[in-house]
Amino acid sequence: MKACDEDLIRRIRNILEHQRLAVLATEGDEGPYANIVSFTPSRDLKTLLFATSRSTRKFSNLMHSTKVSLLVDNRSNRIEDFSDAVAITAMGSAREVQEKEKERALELILEIHPHLKTFLRSPSIAVMEVMVHKYIMVCRFQEVREVIFHEKEDNSSI
Repeated sequence: MKACDEDLIRRIRNILEHQRLAVLATEGDEGPYANIVSFTPSRDLKTLLFATSRSTRKFSNLMHSTKVSLLVDNRSNRIEDFSDAVAITAMGSAREVQEKEKERALELILEIHPHLKTFLRSPSIAVMEVMVHKYIMVCRFQEVREVIFHEKEDNSSI
């Protein structure tokens, strides 16, 4: 890995590890749909985990199309954000975590989001894993850098 790639990965990791919420974009019959989700990055950043009720529009959309993006940023809603804010878009495909992997996925989520314990233990909750194909980082509204992960046969990190 080149030094510039290592610096970019370090910057992406820093934001993903310090932010707890992302905007998830899905697509369904009605078109694009976005909402806020809590997320958990894998250690290698190749996957992101989140949970949702199976009764939600986002889950229905995920069953319609597995293509998703998640936006994570570090803005604080101040004027300085116009020059200092960094936004990261993770683009990938989502799948429901299977029962044999679910306990490990729940452990990873609960390490960062212990307040979700009751929510995550509900039988109606699906744990979703996003296999990240690409991260796009935008700084100062103009500087755009990308990290592309080449998809493997099984990109799961759980």
